[in-house]
Amino acid sequence: MSLGPVMVDIKGLALEHEEREMLAHPLVGGVILFTRNYESLPQLQRLVQDIHQIRSPRLIIAVDQEGGRVQRFRDGFTRLPSAARFGEMYDKDRKSALRLTEITGWLMAAELLSIGVDISFAPVLDLDYGVSSVIGDRAFHKKPEKVADLAHHYMMGMRRAGMAATGKHFPGHGAVHADSHHELPVDERSFADLEFNDLLAFERMIHYDVAALMMAHVVYPAVDDLPASFSSVWVKKILRDQMDFQGVVFSDDLSMVGAECIGNYLQRAQRALEAGSDMVLVCNSPEGRNQVLSGLLAEENPVSHLRLIRMHGHTKLTHDELLKTDEWKSAVEQVNNVEPSPLLDMDME
Repeated sequence: MSLGPVMVDIKGLALEHEEREMLAHPLVGGVILFTRNYESLPQLQRLVQDIHQIRSPRLIIAVDQEGGRVQRFRDGFTRLPSAARFGEMYDKDRKSALRLTEITGWLMAAELLSIGVDISFAPVLDLDYGVSSVIGDRAFHKKPEKVADLAHHYMMGMRRAGMAATGKHFPGHGAVHADSHHELPVDERSFADLEFNDLLAFERMIHYDVAALMMAHVVYPAVDDLPASFSSVWVKKILRDQMDFQGVVFSDDLSMVGAECIGNYLQRAQRALEAGSDMVLVCNSPEGRNQVLSGLLAEENPVSHLRLIRMHGHTKLTHDELLKTDEWKSAVEQVNNVEPSPLLDMDME
């Protein structure tokens, strides 16, 4: 069975009978976990193992473990700084900031992989223009060259641990005040402005061979009237053809208000896939998820399947084994010396 084009969520700390049946559905290809799915390391390991045993090839298990305000798993995991902390360090000492950024990317990925989670949706490639509350300190910097430099090293750390990176939110969410979780943002800038600013960070990460990108629920009317997540102009023409991106394209969560302009959940999923996404996220709406799984018309796509298979994590260390390594101990010590970021769970990421 191939991996389907839909990533879903689950209710709680263990799989219910109906959820096991849902995860066996051929349209499902992944599961995203939230804070509500985590109580302890042993519980999480059991949950992840149960999910992986349902299908072959196993479902992709994802989480948002960026650090700072967006870190789903906390107790038992290293508290990670926000991306902006590395940008602040970069302006003072580039070499030290890049080294610590790579160490943090490795640490985040190594801890997740050791308990069976395949990917964290990171790093954030948006620019911090100082106007977006939902991005803010989740961004590395306001300068695209610095964002790309830091994100590249963060990705290098993730890759060294065995995790594929997912940059977000293409083509850039940082210049709009509106939060796409709660309304539809509109970015009025010209394509030229986007190309020489926000798109530069994504272009460089594509050159560095980033494995996946997540789309933004933002409208850029100078380019297309549709939000980027549902726009074939953005996905197929610009991202695939002009920028030559060959990796996985994820939609952002279809339950967000920024996606409502497309129609019901089935229409959103269908439009996102037709626009060029390889996988759509349907979270925090059992009704919407069931609507998608019962009505979505998705043809078998061998290219998407091959892209998605490459998102599986690779590690040889169990969690207990990881914690005994000198590399982990050194990484934790160095990351803990970074000024901590406030923890505010954003469960509708």
